[in-house]
Amino acid sequence: MALPLPTELYAVLGMPPSASAAELKAAYRTLAKRHHPDVGGDAKRILALNAAWAVLGDREKRRRYDAERGRVAGQGAAVVRPARARARRDSEISAWLRQVYGPIDRLLAQVINPFPAQLRALSADPYDNDLMATFCDFLETSQQKLEKVVALYRSMACPGVAADVGLSLYHCFSQVQDALAEFERYTLGYVDNYLHDGREMLREARQLRSQLLQDRKHLEG
Repeated sequence: MALPLPTELYAVLGMPPSASAAELKAAYRTLAKRHHPDVGGDAKRILALNAAWAVLGDREKRRRYDAERGRVAGQGAAVVRPARARARRDSEISAWLRQVYGPIDRLLAQVINPFPAQLRALSADPYDNDLMATFCDFLETSQQKLEKVVALYRSMACPGVAADVGLSLYHCFSQVQDALAEFERYTLGYVDNYLHDGREMLREARQLRSQLLQDRKHLEG
């Protein structure tokens, strides 16, 4: 899921750049409650809110964001030759793909791709202690990889021109996070619904990742 454009994060929360940290927090909580999918809200809206809060809710990230926001605003007031503007845009996209998208995609592959084999192995006998222990170890390793994914995603703002790709990427790894949570619940109570829901979430994450690979080719083109 793509981060909003650099000048839009405050708008996502419906607050001015002068808002205090407490005001931003209150706005985020109100909007997150209003738009949460559990109460019929829009999933993309809640993802955008989370992405905005991930930056504006952190003092240092907000400071860097405000500095970048001011830099972009200053650039907008200047006359920039089209060729130079395109070169800067291409450089920003290339850096984001190399430093954020690429490593995230590799980590997601390490989690998503082995899951069918892991689930088949467990299905032989879910009540076998050794099989369940192996599966739980895989879940723990996958959780650690997802923690690295989140850190990478937050390490660099997505360029505005790649906003849709960034939003889809956020949605993809969020689906994997939710799937892991469902599988964890299954290991604690053997409720088949958790296993089914986890499989469906992984299936959607796999489809999103495939589409992202196509979107990356368009960005690089």
